Amino acid sequence: MADGSDKPIESVVEKISEKIHDHSSSDPDSDPGKKLESPSSVKSKIYRLFGRERPVHKVLGGGKAADVLLWRNKKITAGVLGFVTAIWVLFELIEYHLLTLVCHVLILSLAMLFLWSNAHTFIKKTPPRIPEVQIPEELFLQVASALRIEVNRAFAVLRDIASGKDLKQFLTVIAAFWVMSIVGNWCNFLTLFYIAFVLLHTVPLVYEKYEHKIDPFAEKAMIELRKLYVVFDAKVLSKIPVAPLKAKRV
Repeated sequence: MADGSDKPIESVVEKISEKIHDHSSSDPDSDPGKKLESPSSVKSKIYRLFGRERPVHKVLGGGKAADVLLWRNKKITAGVLGFVTAIWVLFELIEYHLLTLVCHVLILSLAMLFLWSNAHTFIKKTPPRIPEVQIPEELFLQVASALRIEVNRAFAVLRDIASGKDLKQFLTVIAAFWVMSIVGNWCNFLTLFYIAFVLLHTVPLVYEKYEHKIDPFAEKAMIELRKLYVVFDAKVLSKIPVAPLKAKRV
């Protein structure tokens, strides 16, 4: 009798212990795995500039071009910057002209090849083999095709902006072109290209190194810009009659 009465009591105790175990396993505070996931979920909510979710290297393409822009290969990046700087110094500071530079380079090259050819013939009694220089057709077609695709894409974007679908985007592009026209009055195209080239090789590197400080500042700036846009929209954009255009389009 004692054994028979103990079995129901043991079964009740086992059920209570199972319920307690299930409750503790379903509790998020008692799950160590969920505790470890919480910092990553908080980290994913951190504001990133331009809404990016990938590292800067991946945003820039993740290839050799990204390595050059982020100074992963310092020799190549320094060489590219040095070459572009030399071109800018020649045309801007020394005021060299493109046709003059091309002619001088050709004169120097032809003179060196002529002297080397005669010296080689005089010493070894045989004419030297001057290597042929040819532009690969496939490479030229690839560059032309890539340029054509980008130009057509730019035309498609401008056409979409001019169609009147997004007034905010239209005003943003107009303001960007207006700023570029003002900057164009300050310096010529070569100087502007050189400044953009230098910024392209310095800004991504600085941002990747100090993104933890730049992102909060950018978040505050975007909040202020949104407030200014709300005021501008309430006072200016909302008064522009765009409803008839939408009705006709429908």
